[in-house]
Amino acid sequence: MNRPVLLASAAALLTVTPAMAQDALVLKRVTLSTGGVGSFEYEARVTGDATLSLEVRRDQVDDVLKSIVVYDDQGGVGTIGLPGAEPLDTAFRELPFSSGDLGSPAALLTALKGAEVETDGARALTGRVLSVTEDIVQTANGAGTTTRHRVSLMTADGIRQLILEDADGLRFTDPRVRAQVDAALSAIADNARRERRRLSVRSLGNGAKAERTVRVAFVAAAPLWKATYRLSLPAAGSATSGQPSVGALQGWAVLENLSGEDWRDVDLSVVSGNPVTLRQALYTPYFVERPEVPVEVLGRVLPTSDEGGVALAQTRGVAMAEATAPRPAMAPAAMAAPMAKSAPYADAAPPPPAPTPQAAAVHSAEASAADTSTQVLFRYPQPVSLANGGTLMMPIIARALPTERIALYQPNTQPRHPLAALRLRNDSGTALPPGLLTFYETVNNAPTHVGDARMATLPVGESRLLSFAVDQAVTIDRAEQPSRRLTRANIADGALLLTVSDRQSTTYTVAGARDGDRNLVIEHPRRPGWTLVDPKEPTVEATANAYRLALPVPAGKTVTLTASLERPRQERILLTDLSADQLTIQAASQELPAALRDALLTLASLRAAVAEKERRIADIEREQRERVTEQERLRANLAALPVGSDLHKRTLAKMGDAETRLDTLSRDLAAARAETETARASLRERIRGLTL
Repeated sequence: MNRPVLLASAAALLTVTPAMAQDALVLKRVTLSTGGVGSFEYEARVTGDATLSLEVRRDQVDDVLKSIVVYDDQGGVGTIGLPGAEPLDTAFRELPFSSGDLGSPAALLTALKGAEVETDGARALTGRVLSVTEDIVQTANGAGTTTRHRVSLMTADGIRQLILEDADGLRFTDPRVRAQVDAALSAIADNARRERRRLSVRSLGNGAKAERTVRVAFVAAAPLWKATYRLSLPAAGSATSGQPSVGALQGWAVLENLSGEDWRDVDLSVVSGNPVTLRQALYTPYFVERPEVPVEVLGRVLPTSDEGGVALAQTRGVAMAEATAPRPAMAPAAMAAPMAKSAPYADAAPPPPAPTPQAAAVHSAEASAADTSTQVLFRYPQPVSLANGGTLMMPIIARALPTERIALYQPNTQPRHPLAALRLRNDSGTALPPGLLTFYETVNNAPTHVGDARMATLPVGESRLLSFAVDQAVTIDRAEQPSRRLTRANIADGALLLTVSDRQSTTYTVAGARDGDRNLVIEHPRRPGWTLVDPKEPTVEATANAYRLALPVPAGKTVTLTASLERPRQERILLTDLSADQLTIQAASQELPAALRDALLTLASLRAAVAEKERRIADIEREQRERVTEQERLRANLAALPVGSDLHKRTLAKMGDAETRLDTLSRDLAAARAETETARASLRERIRGLTL
């Protein structure tokens, strides 16, 4: 069976006429970005109309379709074609089985049920496949089970069965079925080995006869290039007093060529930045989902039950109103606007040619660098060759930069000792990308490794603190002391408003080193909502998470520094919610003004009076409950006593006294409740009218 033609249009694009030559594009420029992509630019010299050939990896095709750009400074750009993606499922679209059915003979026979087969071996049979079933049987040694497949065939002698695993051979008798299986296996093998795609770029001469340069560029995924640095420091204490120290910085870009082809004498650049890089599956065919409409079938007539109706007179007016209502007119633009006819891209004016990089000659070993608004580019001044899969180190900077030795204390990193660090200032004229930095220091006239550091992006004119070791010679003790101070208090709208200043003080006690002075920088943690109030320095360097406080530490001396943070906050206390004791406690605070304390004491007295009256109500209610309980007991006793007996008479007398007392308690309770409500109203009125 011949494989179906999937993309006739793409095949037409790839057809090369005799008048057009097929030329190969040559890789000339490579730019690798820290965004995880690389820009690859190819060139070719052509005359007249030409078709340029470019091979890319299969996994790069989506990126190529997204980003490919063609520059032809004298001619015009035609079309770009490439073989279709041809998904493997397409090859099985017209076959009676799927790719999964080729996973085992049993699955294939099940999919081709009804096909005629012939078997070889002890039982030679010819018949049509009826079914394939699994049998689980014990192994010969009884140690486990195995699965075997029983094939049932419809033969001229009836239904015959055989074990598929015991058959020496099995083949389909129909040549058409054999061709289908062969085509499917060929499609699977072809799909597995088609790792590259050939693009054909048509360049139109537009009448130009002279030879011209055509450039084709695209952006594709590439390994992230890494920056690494080496900083060589002079011997400790060798700097002249009052003169800034310098360190020799070397920067290198570590990169890999995993583009799928060798780089031969290419113009190589690396870009540091954080660009937005996107992907889209442009090479995968997509089909629009369409709603499925059921087929109309004339079936049985099944009348529905009647649910009543509405008189015609009630709906006629509505129906006529809808019929005569004016309909909205179609927008003139929608009716009259003709469909714009798109002209072929080849007939349009060609795009302006891309500027060819013309970098000035660089005589040093390091790359030339240039800053843009969002990234930094380093270009190697000489052609570079690198085999596919190889790794290369490209120098990006080599110069002396100003440095300053400091001791950096980070409590979360090392709570007892500061870190030996260096303040590195970038005056190189170009930003430096982030990377690891290895420190070397001259000891006995020889460079010695003293530590490594992580360097973040270093813009021009800025500095970074680079920590590379623990300074065991300096010891730091830290003590924290929280406090609270009332700064304002007033009463308004029935509430006590307190403005409180929380203070968190941290005292750093530093024991200096015996071997020399230290310029200590303490990173004091920042807290959201808190403000640094001590030390009162005019300028304090701050990072996202800490304040950097400078503290000179002489050799062998012990010095201290106290850092204080303050946070203002407000407390609102409803006076009606406070008891007399709570009001008295608030009034006892010596931080409050005298007038406010007196007002709180007055409110405490009123609140105590209310509480006393509330206790009086509670006492009366408790006695009422006790009298009612006693009355119920007397009533029960009265029912059990003989009428007219002395005990009966005494019980009646007690019940009378209890009833009299209940009446008195009811009057007292009403009076107590009234007095309490009056006292509460007086307290509320006093609170409401109090403003201090």
